[in-house]
Amino acid sequence: MQAIEKIITTNSWVTALILLLFISIVLLKALDTNRLKGSVFSLFNINYIETESEEISSFLDPFKVVMFLFTVVVLSLLTYSFKTYNSPTIAVSFASYVPVFLSLLSYFVIKRTLEYLLFNLFLIKKEVRLFVVSKVNYLHTVTFLLYVAIVLSEYAGFKQRYLFYLAALLFSVRFIIHLVINKNLIFNKLFYFILYICAFEIAPLFLLFKMMF
Repeated sequence: MQAIEKIITTNSWVTALILLLFISIVLLKALDTNRLKGSVFSLFNINYIETESEEISSFLDPFKVVMFLFTVVVLSLLTYSFKTYNSPTIAVSFASYVPVFLSLLSYFVIKRTLEYLLFNLFLIKKEVRLFVVSKVNYLHTVTFLLYVAIVLSEYAGFKQRYLFYLAALLFSVRFIIHLVINKNLIFNKLFYFILYICAFEIAPLFLLFKMMF
C-alpha cells in the first residue's frame, strides 16, 4: 500500500527521468553488450579496465555519450534528492532540478574534455591512462547501483537517508579500489596526485555544492 501511494505522489518528471534512464540502459545494451557488462561490473573486473585504457575511441563515441548522460542524470537526481532532503522548504519540481543537472553536466563536460585532451593530444603514459579510465568506469558502476537505489527509493519505500548512506558507501569503496589498483602510480607521484585531486576533484565539487546548496 505504501509503495502504491509513493507511486501516486511521485512527481511525473521524476518518473519520466527514471524511464529515460531505463531506456538508456536498453540503448547501451543494443550498442555494445560487452561494454555494458564491463561498465556495470568494472569494480570487480580489472581486465576490462586495462582493455579500455589501451583503446583510443572517439570523444563522441555513441556508447560513451549515452553512458555519460546516464551518469550525469543519476548523479543529479541523487544530488537533488540530498538537497531537498536537507531543505524541506524547497518545492520539489523540475524547474528546481534543472539547475542541479546543468551544474553537474557542465562540470563533467569540462572534466571529460580535459581528460580526453590529455589522452589523445599529449599521449600520456599508460599508467596515467589506467588511472583516469579506472576512475571513470568505477563511477559508472556506482551510478548503475545508485540508479537501482533511486528506483527503490521512489517506488518501494526505501528511505532516502539509506540512499545517501549507500551512496557514501559506494563512493568510499570506489575510492579505496581505485587507490589500490593505482597504488604504484599514486605513491610514486604523490605530489602530483594530491595536486590533481585538489584541482580537478575537490575544488570544482566544492564550488558546485556551494552554488547548489
